[in-house]
Amino acid sequence: MSEATKDASVPTEQSGYNIVGTSPGHHDFVDKVRGTLLYAADWQLPGMLYGKIVRSEMASARIKSVDVSEARKLDGVITVLTAEDVPNNAIVEHASGGLGELTVAQPVLAQDRVRYVGEPIAVIAAVDQETADEAADLVHIEYEQLPGVYSPADALADDAPLVHEAGNVLVNWFLARGDVAQAFAEADVVVEDEYQTPHVEHAYLETEAGVGWIENDVVTLRISTQVIEHATEIAEILELPESRVRVIASYMGGGFGGKEDMTVEPYLALLVWRTRKPVRMVWTRQESILASTKRHPFTMRYRTAATKEGRILAMEADIVGDAGAYPCLSARVLFAGAALSTGPYKVPALRARSRAVFTNNVPTSAFRGFGAMQVVLGYESQMDALADAVGVSRTAIRDLNYVEKGDVVTSGEPITTAVAVTETRDKALARLGPPSPPSGPGKVVGQGFGNSMQPYGRTIWFRDHASAWVTLQSDGTLLIRSGVTDLGAGQAASLCQIASEILGVPLDDISVYIGDTALNPPAGGTFATRQLYMSGNAILRASRALRDQLAPVAAVLVDTEEDDLEWKDGRVGRRSGSGAVTLADVAKAAHDSAVDTSVLYTWRAVSGKFDPELGQGGTFPDYTFGTHAAEVEVDLETGSVKLTKYAACHDVGVAINPVRVRGQIQGGAMQGIGYALSEECPMVEGNPSSTLFANYLIPSSMDAPDIMVDVVESGEGRGPLGARGIGEPPIGPPAAALASAIENAIGCRPTTLPITPERVLALLDDRARHETSRDQKVQGS
Repeated sequence: MSEATKDASVPTEQSGYNIVGTSPGHHDFVDKVRGTLLYAADWQLPGMLYGKIVRSEMASARIKSVDVSEARKLDGVITVLTAEDVPNNAIVEHASGGLGELTVAQPVLAQDRVRYVGEPIAVIAAVDQETADEAADLVHIEYEQLPGVYSPADALADDAPLVHEAGNVLVNWFLARGDVAQAFAEADVVVEDEYQTPHVEHAYLETEAGVGWIENDVVTLRISTQVIEHATEIAEILELPESRVRVIASYMGGGFGGKEDMTVEPYLALLVWRTRKPVRMVWTRQESILASTKRHPFTMRYRTAATKEGRILAMEADIVGDAGAYPCLSARVLFAGAALSTGPYKVPALRARSRAVFTNNVPTSAFRGFGAMQVVLGYESQMDALADAVGVSRTAIRDLNYVEKGDVVTSGEPITTAVAVTETRDKALARLGPPSPPSGPGKVVGQGFGNSMQPYGRTIWFRDHASAWVTLQSDGTLLIRSGVTDLGAGQAASLCQIASEILGVPLDDISVYIGDTALNPPAGGTFATRQLYMSGNAILRASRALRDQLAPVAAVLVDTEEDDLEWKDGRVGRRSGSGAVTLADVAKAAHDSAVDTSVLYTWRAVSGKFDPELGQGGTFPDYTFGTHAAEVEVDLETGSVKLTKYAACHDVGVAINPVRVRGQIQGGAMQGIGYALSEECPMVEGNPSSTLFANYLIPSSMDAPDIMVDVVESGEGRGPLGARGIGEPPIGPPAAALASAIENAIGCRPTTLPITPERVLALLDDRARHETSRDQKVQGS
């Protein structure tokens, strides 16, 4: 356990804080342990109906007819809706903010064409789930099969069938800097390779779920969502004023980006509005795996030019991502891939291209790491190959090329905060320790590591903002209101700790109300590792503003100057001596003095512009850095890979809550380990090979050792009090670290994920063939 997380009850020594840097048990801890926390599927309403979506069985087809007559006749069916029943049957997503992507509408319910297996065609409401399921089987759809494309390579062919009339390339990003051609011409060494990553399932514990009803003629949805602001899109679909749609987010049993796009929302809203009754919809696990968005498969072609000492001169990166059938957030994901394609390294000249390509596969969209994590395998593999090519160690090649504070990155922006990548690497490798001996004959052991550079916060041209509302109650307790949604990572609890630190209100005296478009000020969605950065800064400034507002009142009560006040343990007193009053006393005096005890604050993030023609400009608010180190044992007979030791270290800026930080790092690492070694959603002409967890191999606690966690607290993050985001960064390095360790063990570099036993054996066979061929040439000479 790291020094920062040894004692969960005591602040880190260097912090100087009272509450920040400790790990108290918040309300969500207690409720989850007791089993009293209500998730979206737990809500029940009297007279509730049950919803069911009828989905396409074809990946690419024209809909000739949809016959719902038998379904409507079934006893207990209340309504069956098709495309003609949707007031505005179009969802238009401009994920890039309008910087060059195609405008392609996604229908709520397909009308004349289906483009992927699982696409919604009809939606049913019935008196119970069994009736709804039976009615779905009675909806008869006649298709005319059309040619489809099932890989980006096929979709990019000149004669490829079009997934959409506008074309098969959703967006084409370029980043360019320096004279790449000249750098390659002058290079002593050039290394190049291609790397591939797969479709991956989010696999959250809680599937997509929600319940909806009408209250005071307002469509109200309580759902599992990362983004309550989808209320705007729901209003557009129903052609209602925004004021007549309310979205309430339940605490989530995981999201990882899979609940960033709408899931059950439009279908619940349609059924509620049509029936005027409460409706519940919960997707089965099979339905979730079939139809939910996936992580983008990337094909990455890299070329790196360097001097004979190993100093990078230039890099070329060509990235193609499978967007699936509709845009979703693909444009933004592929931008992140291009912007982070060089990783934490100085690259004087760059030519990077990334394309999001439509196929007839299930749509891909947001997933923890958001495009910046797939490319880690690419740039870290290139660094290892470069080290081998020039004959230096893998740490030395990185020391020669690490980016530093003040350097200009490939988008033309300077890095203005700490770059702690060296510190994270040294700590992770120290945690890993020396290699272990093989457990038996036919086993080989290898160690490796991977660095990562991960942004946090939205791309800055979105001009992001978040609001928070804090109120000191008459009894000295505090009320926090924020539109933040809680994925289960403590987003709400972190706001409480920050407010407690500033105002001195004990955590037990703070109530937080979140995720309600009608009652909370907007905070934006929980994605892109943005909530601590955005809502954390909003609550920090709201709390400071409230403290400053109340300080003159408190100073009079304790007979001292405002800058001598100490706000701590529910009291306000003198720093310089004795004498204190309660926060309830301050609240009463403020009321008597007509001083407001409430502050609504909107914090606006740094903004800027990106020029897609020049490939230069503003990208992300800030970056954070981390390193994971792994030890594996490979069975040379079976190809199986056993993970024997694993260490992870990240710069978190300031650890607001060390236990939650540790949990994020461990959880992200485990998710990344699954991505690297076993997880994949294979598809055959758009059809998933399986929709069962029995065939989708998520690692369990039996598949990995305890993950050793360390942190760096640089204090230079752009989050509140110098914190940096930690939700997404830990998922980036595992694949690179494991590929490096496996190569160290067997002498062959995996370039395709997941690194299954079959692929390891193929690498060993390929190595044997090359060795045989080499020996034959030596003998012949």
